[in-house]
Amino acid sequence: MDTSLITAMLGAQTGMMQLAVAARFARMNADQGASIAKLIDAAQQNASSLANVAGNVGTNLDVSA
Repeated sequence: MDTSLITAMLGAQTGMMQLAVAARFARMNADQGASIAKLIDAAQQNASSLANVAGNVGTNLDVSA
């Protein structure tokens, strides 16, 4: 076989591997983005449930027991 053909085939295989790794990273980033959005949504729901609590609730907590 011609060395240029072998070199081209090896380059194509390397390129395909790089594309596969890049696609995997893109999926991981998308999954992380969705997880972060869910976490922010849960935090907002928890904060809104505490919106009607009086301002001094929790300030005089006795932890000596």
